[in-house]
Amino acid sequence: MKVVVVGASSGLGRSIGLGLAERGASVAFLARRLDRLEEAVAEAGDGAVAVQCDVTDEAGCRAAIVEAAEALGGIDGLVYSTGVGPLARLADLDAATWRWAFDANVVGAAIATSAALPYLEASRGAALYLSSVSASLTPPWPGLGAYVVSKTALDKLVEAWRTEYPHVGFTRFTVGDCVGGEGHSTTEFNTGWDLDLAAELAPTWFARNLLSGALIEVAEVVAVTDAVLRVGASASIPSVTLAPRPAPPAAPATA
Repeated sequence: MKVVVVGASSGLGRSIGLGLAERGASVAFLARRLDRLEEAVAEAGDGAVAVQCDVTDEAGCRAAIVEAAEALGGIDGLVYSTGVGPLARLADLDAATWRWAFDANVVGAAIATSAALPYLEASRGAALYLSSVSASLTPPWPGLGAYVVSKTALDKLVEAWRTEYPHVGFTRFTVGDCVGGEGHSTTEFNTGWDLDLAAELAPTWFARNLLSGALIEVAEVVAVTDAVLRVGASASIPSVTLAPRPAPPAAPATA
């Protein structure tokens, strides 16, 4: 299986790329930070390639997908894991921040998919997009409005691709709270946040049960991604949700 992972320099994207390589896939790691990608490729081993890609640069993103396809000899699967989540109250968000969120979370996904489409059509492959429980399963999180709105738009984008190109598998993968990987695989989602604002909002997130208090192991995310991408050409999985299972209640004390 030949897979392109976009957003593979850190967090879930890097973990997914490494996990798929461990399961025998040939993986192209795409992101802006080439040094991080080269480290991931060295860890992934034979068959892995690093391709620098900025999803907010249309020409560069398209060229990166083509370069990855040529290096792999085609594309059987596309994983779009890129996601930015600026922390700010809606009234404080400026136009530049809104554009940044949509460029990275939605427009980049559309451009990467468009570039990969000829290869996915040829292989009757599949594309998977990491979404969030905040876009479909919970009320909007205060302070993460731009992220929630853009991820909701991404969900509709996946449906739109499926409508126009039903012979390619398009999957929305909704992931709940997840344990981060180690090293560069640790999430950087909250990098740059105003920590005072985060501390102010966190009690509200907990009070409204937006944070489950339980976590998914990253290995489970990899397993689901691998299963979705390996579904045969005659079938597809439109949507899948991976939510943490609550811990069992504590055993009663014994005398």
